[in-house]
Amino acid sequence: MADPRNYIIESLDTGLRLMRLFLTHDTLSVTEAARELEVARSTAHRVLSTLESRGFATRDTSGRGYSAGPELVTLGRPAGYDPGTRARLQVVLDAAAAATGETISAAALIGDQVIITDGRESPHPVRAVLETGRAHPAHATSAGKVLLARLTTDQVCALYPQERLPGVTGRTQTFRTGLLAELAGVRALGRAESAGESVPGMNAVAVPLAGSSWRDRLALMATMPADRGGESELARHAVALRSAAVLLPPPSA
Repeated sequence: MADPRNYIIESLDTGLRLMRLFLTHDTLSVTEAARELEVARSTAHRVLSTLESRGFATRDTSGRGYSAGPELVTLGRPAGYDPGTRARLQVVLDAAAAATGETISAAALIGDQVIITDGRESPHPVRAVLETGRAHPAHATSAGKVLLARLTTDQVCALYPQERLPGVTGRTQTFRTGLLAELAGVRALGRAESAGESVPGMNAVAVPLAGSSWRDRLALMATMPADRGGESELARHAVALRSAAVLLPPPSA
């Protein structure tokens, strides 16, 4: 049998190895990439530029490095699906459900979609339905906006290259400039809200749950009918979600 190493395309191999570096580095400069790959700086720059052109890398806001692009983020496995993380989340979900009495979800960002990874359904007769595994447009949900707010402006613009955004309901933000302004507010407040933007008649609030990089970030969201989710109620639930989020046990060594 022929040795597969005899058929390696060197430039492709360098590109694949560079993509793997984004699994362990949130940002990479050209110099760092060249050093890690043991290639010339000019080679690292060409490969990073190629990855950027295809959406697998994006320039950091500082202009001095690169971050994982939307195509690479989309290919990554959603946070919250591995057994270890799911087990650690149970105490958080139970505490949030008990404190709010509403439907609780943990959610991960995959490209421009937010995926519900786990949760608890409210005991109220009229409630939001827990839809584990369901994808929703990130810009239309509180969990999605919390996770988008943890990206750089350049990364958000790479996910949404057009000014117009798809509308889900009549209350969905449909302009990128408006979304960017809203995300700035989310960063300042540490929470995001959604009022009928994803599902008519349903309001939600979300806070960051876990993860310091795009690989493992999660949001914790409470969803409820609008008549139980006014401004004061959403603010109160956000406090309860933050209290539950700090209960997340650290990863096992």
